[in-house]
Amino acid sequence: MALRHFLTLMDLSPAELETLMQRAIQLKAEHKARKTSVQFPNHVLGMVFEKASTRTRISFEAGMAHLGGHAIFLSPRDTQLGRGEPVEDSGRVISSMCDIIMVRTFEHSIIERFAAHSSVPVINALTDDHHPCQLLADIQTFIEHRGSIKGKQVAWIGDGNNMCQSYIHAAMQFDFKLKVACPEGFEPRADIVAKAGGRVEIFRDPVDAARGSDLLVTDVWASMGQEEEKAERRRKLSGYQINRTLMDLANPDALYMHCLPAKRGEEISAELMDDPTTVIWDEAENRLHAQKALMEFLLLKARA
Repeated sequence: MALRHFLTLMDLSPAELETLMQRAIQLKAEHKARKTSVQFPNHVLGMVFEKASTRTRISFEAGMAHLGGHAIFLSPRDTQLGRGEPVEDSGRVISSMCDIIMVRTFEHSIIERFAAHSSVPVINALTDDHHPCQLLADIQTFIEHRGSIKGKQVAWIGDGNNMCQSYIHAAMQFDFKLKVACPEGFEPRADIVAKAGGRVEIFRDPVDAARGSDLLVTDVWASMGQEEEKAERRRKLSGYQINRTLMDLANPDALYMHCLPAKRGEEISAELMDDPTTVIWDEAENRLHAQKALMEFLLLKARA
């Protein structure tokens, strides 16, 4: 069987993704019951970080430990990749010593080149264009609280960034309607929107996207690498906040999510962030369980 990677949600079939979600929910229940799932002793996860992250590092490192393996954290100063070694060479070398690799980097082409020269599965832990692991956690969270997301309506509020673009892929793979509300110049990539066909609509007014939605989602207005644009982004995105007023336009049982870290009072109100009924903390925890299911899937495929 050909080597499988997970660079975007499109690398798995809809059926595989549905199975992955159910496995993540099962692994979560087993974890809560303190049941072990030591399937991969002596397996090593290489974690290549060109962008720092709290949730990504903890979830992957803890997840690999739960599966019986070990994780190696590699910051930019820990690899030749950060000193100018060709990505292709790093892919060849690191994969010769690890059983599975996650990469968190900048341009999406970097992880594509890395995976093309890797002899083991490669997972996209975030690029400038996509954040598929976060989407696994988000979909798992929705399923746990509201059941299947198929046929539902999701509203993305804010910058049409990598998270938004992965939500477009999710709309295609999990079969839901996505309404994206963003200011002019902050749209998701036109080619990604075009591939989604009628599943995705772009709006300027968040009200139009939120009305009748089952889930509202947002992200920070300025991500890593956009610090110099922060003031301008704040000005242009100031009307794109998930708050109680916007939630009142959604369906009565609608959920809201944020991939974190959050800026209270900017893209999401402090009231919603600190509401005791929020699912945002479940969403964050589910990074662990969804990624365990993903690593298990890819490692078992590599054995076949």
